[in-house]
Amino acid sequence: MQQGRKISAYGIVHDDSGRLLLVRGSDQSLHPGSWNLPGGGIEHGESPTDAVTREFVEETGLTVEVGSLVDVRSDLVLSPAGDRLTHFDRIVYDVRVTGGELQNEADGSSDGVRWFAKDELAEITLLPWLARFLDYPTRPPVDAATVAAARSVPRDAAEVRFQRFSAYAVVRDPAGRILLTRIASGYPGAGHWHLPGGGTDFGESARDGLLREIREETGQEAVLGNLLTVVDMHNPRAYGPEQRALDWHTVRAIFDAWVPQPTDPFVDLLGGSTDRVAWFTPDEVGQLKLNRLAQAVLATYAR
Repeated sequence: MQQGRKISAYGIVHDDSGRLLLVRGSDQSLHPGSWNLPGGGIEHGESPTDAVTREFVEETGLTVEVGSLVDVRSDLVLSPAGDRLTHFDRIVYDVRVTGGELQNEADGSSDGVRWFAKDELAEITLLPWLARFLDYPTRPPVDAATVAAARSVPRDAAEVRFQRFSAYAVVRDPAGRILLTRIASGYPGAGHWHLPGGGTDFGESARDGLLREIREETGQEAVLGNLLTVVDMHNPRAYGPEQRALDWHTVRAIFDAWVPQPTDPFVDLLGGSTDRVAWFTPDEVGQLKLNRLAQAVLATYAR
């Protein structure tokens, strides 16, 4: 059984009667006949919000304006043939309809679109992730034995395009200090200070992956707070330890976090992308060489 990963974005919209808009999976989908939120896979280099607006037009015929970020969820989906286990990272937004006419998608992953009243949702088959999201009963998640049986596929040495889902945090302590990590030599942005975090592992949620990364990179036991934002970055010529230009598209979930009992930080796994970690006062942060992500996030969420 092979592993696969996919990053998707979806929109929640209700009509004036409070009904929820859903689309039905076609025979081309992993769950034919099951209902899901309008949305789908984020194309390489595409922002999550652009993906939502594109998918709404394709699947529903409606144009929408993307509003507030609702949540980030992760789940595992087994293919009907049982030969592939796919890890989905799903980004959910509130949206508002701005135009268009409701119509079914032609020759795509969905074949129906409909508004549902709340009392009708229990009578239809929802995708398992959506049923859990809406607090409706569904079958249990993929079991540990199935996850253990899935094997990653070695990357083609000639492959140059990669899409990655990551989670990072603005980490504070009770004194108001901010925890930052420094990017190691040989990695894009080497020498710049960065937010703690990194890529999530197969089968790992954004929240679990972030707590693991904070522990490995800084030696701190953190508590996560709110999901602050989701951002993406497309660098068609990222030059890192592979020693060649790669076309990287990263989608990053940013959280608020704190360390109730801070200690002297240390890098638990040396030899990776982090070579140093430290606590800084807000004034000290202003004197550091920050990478673009840390600059943008701290300017907005660490005032």
